[in-house]
Parts: sequence; C-alpha cells; structure tokens
Amino acid sequence: MFASSDPWAYPKVSSWTLQEGNNSNCCSWDGVECDEFTGHVIGLDLSSSWLLNLADNHFNFSQIPSTISNLAKLTYLDLSFSGFAKKLDLSGVSIISTVPNNLANLSALTSLSLRNCGLHGFIPSSLGNLIQLSTLALNSNNLTGPIPFELANLTQLTQLFLYYNTIKGQIPFGLMNLTQLTLLNLAGNNLSGQIPSSIIQLKNLEFLDLSMNYFSGTVEFDMFVKLKRLTILHLSYNQVSLLSETSANRTLQKFQQLGLSLCNLSKFPDFLANQDKLEWLELNVNNIHGQVPEWFWKMSKESLRVLSLSYNFLTSLGQHPVLPWTRLAILDLRSNKLQGSLPIPSFSTLEYHVSNNSLTGKIPELLCNMSSLQHLDLSENNLNGSLPQCLHNFGESLFILDLRRNKFEGSIPQTWTKGSKLIVINFSQNKFQGWLPKSLANCIMLKVLDLSNNQFNDTFPFWLGKLPNLKILILRSNKFYGQIRIPKAKYEFSSLQIVDLSYNNFTGRLPLILFQNWNSSKFDRVDHLTYIQVESSFILENSPQSYIWIMKYNYSMTMTNKGEDILYGKVQEIFTALDCSSNRFAGEISESIGNLKGLRLLNISNNILTSHIPPSLGNFVELESLDLSQNKLSGEIPQQLMQLTFLEYFNISHNHLVGPIPQGKQFNTFQSRSFEGNSKLCGRPLTKTCKNSEALPPSTSEESQDSGSPFQIGWKIVVIGYGFGLVVGAAIGHIVTARNPNWFMKTFGMRRVLRGH
Repeated sequence: MFASSDPWAYPKVSSWTLQEGNNSNCCSWDGVECDEFTGHVIGLDLSSSWLLNLADNHFNFSQIPSTISNLAKLTYLDLSFSGFAKKLDLSGVSIISTVPNNLANLSALTSLSLRNCGLHGFIPSSLGNLIQLSTLALNSNNLTGPIPFELANLTQLTQLFLYYNTIKGQIPFGLMNLTQLTLLNLAGNNLSGQIPSSIIQLKNLEFLDLSMNYFSGTVEFDMFVKLKRLTILHLSYNQVSLLSETSANRTLQKFQQLGLSLCNLSKFPDFLANQDKLEWLELNVNNIHGQVPEWFWKMSKESLRVLSLSYNFLTSLGQHPVLPWTRLAILDLRSNKLQGSLPIPSFSTLEYHVSNNSLTGKIPELLCNMSSLQHLDLSENNLNGSLPQCLHNFGESLFILDLRRNKFEGSIPQTWTKGSKLIVINFSQNKFQGWLPKSLANCIMLKVLDLSNNQFNDTFPFWLGKLPNLKILILRSNKFYGQIRIPKAKYEFSSLQIVDLSYNNFTGRLPLILFQNWNSSKFDRVDHLTYIQVESSFILENSPQSYIWIMKYNYSMTMTNKGEDILYGKVQEIFTALDCSSNRFAGEISESIGNLKGLRLLNISNNILTSHIPPSLGNFVELESLDLSQNKLSGEIPQQLMQLTFLEYFNISHNHLVGPIPQGKQFNTFQSRSFEGNSKLCGRPLTKTCKNSEALPPSTSEESQDSGSPFQIGWKIVVIGYGFGLVVGAAIGHIVTARNPNWFMKTFGMRRVLRGH
C-alpha cells in the first residue's frame, strides 16, 4: 500500500540516472521542468511518486508541511537522523504502529504530538529521556498498559494529553513530581484506584480531566480547592463519591468548568453559591432530590453556557418561569420528577431537553422567542392545550421537535415555512385532531414524521411524497380514511422505508404504490450498527482545549412485530417495514409485492384481502416477520415461502386456506397457532393429518437433507455458528460500548474533547 491513492502513481525518480559516458539531459526526466532558453532546472513535480522517506534532513530550516496529515494511506514514515530541534507534530497521520522507541533520540524536542495516529501498544518508557519536553500529546489512539513511571523525569512538562486511549492501572506516584504541569487530561481510559491526594503537589495545575475512567473511593472537593490555579475540573463518570463540603474559612477559586456527573452527590454542592464565572456545569446522574435551592439561580448568571441536571430526582424549580442565565446554550433537565409549568430558558438556548418529567400546563408563546433553538424535546410529560401558532418561528434552526406522550390537543399549526431544517417531528401519543397541514411539505429535510396514537381525521397525505428525505411515516392509530391514491408522478416517496398505517379506516387496494421507487440494494451498503439519529452539537472554546457537547438523538417508535407491540428504542438504518394491518384494505395481494425484496417486516393482517397468497412473497429473502392473519385469503400456502430462511414469525391464521402445510426449514419452527382458523389446512403442526392425495412429496433437496447428507450437516453448523456469533457479538458489543467514552455521549448527551491544543 502506498501513500498515494492515485492509480496512475509511479516512482518517477527511478528513471533519474546518468549513465557513464552519456551526456544525458536531465530536462528529459519525469517530473523535471527546465527553462527552454537557459536549460536550467526551474521546477520539480514529484507528485504521486511513492516518495515518503524523509530521513537525514534538517527540519529546523525546512518544515514538514502540515498537509502531510492528508496522507490517509500512509503506512511507513522515516524521519531518522533529521535533527528536530523543537517540535514534532504528526497529529492525524495514520502511522498505525507502536510508539517508536527511537523517538527518545530526539533529545532536544520540547513538544511531541502524536494525536489520533492509530498508535497501539504500551507507552514506551524511553519517552522519559525527552527531558526538554513541555508538551506531550498521545491522546485519541489505542494505547494500552500503564502510564510509565519514567514520565516522572519530564520535569519541564506543562501539558500532558493521554485522553481517549485504553490505558489502565493507577496514576503513578511519580507523576506528582511534574510540578510545572498546567494541564493534565487522562479522560476516557481504564484507569482505576483512588485519585491520589498527592495531586495537590501539582500546584500549577489549571486544567484537570479524569472523567470516564474507573476511579473509585471517596474524594474530598477540598483537595482540588488547594490547587489554587485550577479552574477546569472534570471528574464525571467514574465510581467516586465526592464530598462536596469545603472548609468554612477557605477561599475558593472561580471555576470555569465543573464536570461532576455520577459522583454520588445527594445535594447541590454549597460551594457553587459563590461561583460567578462558570461556563460548564454537569451534575447529571446523581442522587440530588427535591427543589432546586434559591441561591442556585444567582450562580454565574452571565457566563453559564452548558447546564446538565438530568437523571436526578428534582421535583421543583421554584418560582422561576423564566430562567436567569442570559447566555445559556444547553439546558438538560431530562429524567427528573419536575412538576409545575414549563420553564423558559434564555432565548439564546440551542438545545432544551426536559423529557420524562411531570410538567403540566400549556406551552407558553414566550418559548417561540427562542429563535436559535436546534433541539426541543418536551416528550413524556403532562403538558396540555393546543400548540402555539408561532411554532414556525423555529423553522430556520430547529432539527428535532419531540412532543410525544403528552396531552396536547387541537389541530397542528398550519404555517410551516420553506427553509425549515426539521429532520424529526414526533407528535405521537397525544390528542391532536383534525386535518394535517399541507405546509408540512415545506419541511424538505424531514426524515421522520410520527403522528401515531392521536385523533387525526383526514385522508392519506399523499403530498408528503414530495419530501426527498422522508424515511419513516407513522400514521398508526388515528382516524385516517379512504383509498390511498398518488395523483401525480412528482409525489414519489423516494426514500421511504418504514410505513405504519395500522389501526385506521383506509380502504381500497394495498398501497404498494408508496414503494414504487423501492431499491433494496441501497441497504446493502449501510452499516448494520448505524441508527436513524440526528446529531446536534455546541462547541465551548476554551484554551488550551475546546470542549464539545454532542447530543445524539435516536428516534424511537412502537410497531407491531411478531404479534406484539414492540418499542424500538433505536431504529437501525437497514430496518424496513410495512404495516397496513387493522384497516379495510380489500382485493387481492398483487404479485408486484414481491419487488419489495429488502423488506424485514410485513403486516397486512385484519383486513378484507381475498384470493391467494402470491408466490412472489418468496422473494423477501430478508423477511423476519410475516403476518397475513384475519383476512379472507384462499388457496394453498405457496411452496416458495420455504425460501424465507430468516423468517422468525409467520401467521396466516383465520383465513380460508386449504391443503398441506409445507414441511421443513423455517416451517418446522412455527407453532399451530400460526395456522389455526383455516379448517381445510392439514399437516404438522396441526393435529389434522393430510390425506394421501393432499400430501405433497418432499422436494429432492428436502430428501437429501433428511437423509443426513453433508449439505444438511453443513446447514446445521451454519445455523449453530450464526446463533453463537449473534450471542457472542452482542456480549462483546456490550463490553466495547461500556468501555467506550462515546457510550456516555450516546446515553446521556454529554461532552467530549474536540481537540488537544
């Protein structure tokens, strides 16, 4: 593999030879440009020449260009004998190796940065020889093992970045000799043990991040107060219990950032009362109960940008309908027990999360003044009344609008303006009524529209077919009625992959026209572990590091699958489903349904469908759940359905089907209830046996499988292996996610480091 990705790349310099006795002209060499009058060399083009040996140079006078980081396929880089005097920064270069031991020979280095280089293995103890270093950045790699004790030799070190690796063990005692340190970032590793009290020796420390490790034990906040210059402290997501009391006569420094999530706090720390410079405060995932104290509202009123109090047991915000922080960007109050009316944060707020509480009352129109809002999640409360007409004010900034599981009523506002950035609208499980506003067709970025479990009374909204990105349309459990027709070719529903029309009053033919542009092959290119989600972020610039708050909103939905209502907390990008059950669709099932080859779930039960089961259903090679029950289908069960080797759930009960049930493969796994209510069906698993004239002889392949052929044995091995792989994969997946710092971001919507320095 070469540094160049150009397929026409070749080693140009291999032809640069002057043969003895031959007065060859170097101007004819590849990549050499000469002046046509003087014959002097005026240019060299060595692009795409497979060159990257930079050994035996002197980079004090000729710097390595920063664009070297664009060499994404670089596998070998030689910088030996190169006389670096001060700095070596290869951040972002895919070295993919262990940390080179010979770096220790660069004794004059004052700064070494190998961030995000794909490094693995242990941190070499030989780095302790670089005693002139003031900055060492090895973060965002795959380094493991302990922090080498020899780093204690780096007494000139002021900044140490080791975050986002898999380093384990305890913080070595010798590290406390580095008294010049102003920044220490060890976040996102597997470090354990107690946070050493000797950390107070690092008297120049301004920035300390120990978050997302396995530190344990009791920690006194007073210990960090003794570090008089410390203004940024992150202890979140460890296993420590923080004693937040401080000495009465001790003067506290003014903190800028405090990350105290999952620190076993039972109350708001009193020391926050005197903080007026805070920009970032995380107190989420603690055991804080009751009402927010009055003094809390006076804290850092003009500086606070990020506030997270989620996953506690807060019951009241007191008499503060409008929150006091004038520059707030992120407000996270999720998963508490808050009561009362909806609080209104600063108009500068970008994300407002207050889901899973017990708030009541209407949405005040004052909320519409938050014209920069990107993410509004009021779901799972007891809010009521009609929506304010001014909701369209959010059109130019809002990505997520989630109002599910409240008690809202009335009609949806009619004005949804062009230029809307809405990606997800979730109005499910409320009491909305009336018609859908056609102005929703202006939301051209929309991927998800969930209107389920309301009282909408309208015909099918075919005009949504103009939305080029609409993937999920959920109209389940409403009062939609009539035939589904697409009157014009421009209404294509070009991206649709999940449709739930169940529990309505639709009539006519099955709406296969919704999938006329279906292309199952596009799901072959999708990562099976990706989900339908929307990411929003906020960057807090703060030298020497910038922090970024990232919220990954995962869309969740309820669908009937395998005979049960299942809540999908996340929806995979490859999931495809059509649920038209519990309507009044009539007529035969068209053979064209077999064109939907990538379908995972098909439920058309409880309708008035007639005629036979189309053999083309055998094309659904990815199908996992098929429900045709409670119809008027007749004829025999097509043998082609035996091709559905991924089918886990099959229900054709309560129809008018006749003849033998196919035997073998997946059909051997279905219970009798899958076939009951068809008086003329026979064969296993029913008790009714088939007459000789009814029984179908097994196919040749079935006979060979039943005889214990190598094919049959191989198939069993494949099934067993597949099952074992699934279980092991799930277990490993859990372990990996649990030890991955991004798990916290996905679960709690938290921050991560954006860049080192």
